[in-house]
Amino acid sequence: MYKKAEADNPTFAAGPWFMLVPYLGEHKYQQVIQEYQAYAQRSGDKNMAEFAAALDSGFRAGGWPSAAHKGIEVLLAQRKAKTNYLAPYQIAALYADTGDKDHAFEWLNTAYQERCILVVGLRTDPALDSLRSDPRYAELVRKIGFPQ
Repeated sequence: MYKKAEADNPTFAAGPWFMLVPYLGEHKYQQVIQEYQAYAQRSGDKNMAEFAAALDSGFRAGGWPSAAHKGIEVLLAQRKAKTNYLAPYQIAALYADTGDKDHAFEWLNTAYQERCILVVGLRTDPALDSLRSDPRYAELVRKIGFPQ
């Protein structure tokens, strides 16, 4: 559906954003990075451009784990500068995708407390698959009010 929307309107900024989820679920990390880059370019989002560049640099240096850690560094800096209100969820997703459950839950709870809109993806985001069997996940789902 999003690829058709992009074909019909090549300047559709949100198209790449929505393609991230399936690529992430399939562990197609180069495509994930390309979609972040496309979104940043189309939307003019400087934070996203910086984040995408960090992912790309990290990926070239050491694959996805390196990319995720470089991305986390950028998101932490953006958060400190108060320029990226989506950072807590994004940080959590990157930690979860690299297997660091403790940090992932720390940042998911921060995202919840700060009412980050991206927590709506908690139940479906493939980056969080490694967290679903953890009791902290069920507790967070309950706390947010999602159906169990």
